[in-house]
Amino acid sequence: MPVQNVTPILNVSDVEAYVAWFRKVGWREGFLWRDNPGDHVSFGSVCSGADGNAAEIFLCLNGQGSRGTIMPHFPGDDVTDGVWMSWWVESPAEVDALHASALAQGLVVTYPPTNEPWGVREFHLRHPDGHMFRVSAGIGEH
Repeated sequence: MPVQNVTPILNVSDVEAYVAWFRKVGWREGFLWRDNPGDHVSFGSVCSGADGNAAEIFLCLNGQGSRGTIMPHFPGDDVTDGVWMSWWVESPAEVDALHASALAQGLVVTYPPTNEPWGVREFHLRHPDGHMFRVSAGIGEH
């Protein structure tokens, strides 16, 4: 049977804080789940893209995988054992715009926008829980 979609699940320290972080780079809240009224949010999601064609990431409070550890003495390092994920956008101009927005909001960029020899322009964005996102777009045939 062919797979129709894949939804990654990230282990996070605070679901609502993670949703707020994702909003800074253009994602929106998908859903939030509390086990009981008044509890902290224990599960949720963020979405990007048009409804019906959205990318979605599930967020699980303290479970379903591990968070990354980072070297606090080297905030610009690409060193993390958290989840690495590629986000594909339409154009290199969008990569640059998202990079500028991330810097303006004080997010941790560990690798600046770079045209790679394998035909993409990308930068690396790290969440405080140690997960790393490669924001990429194709730059032509190589």
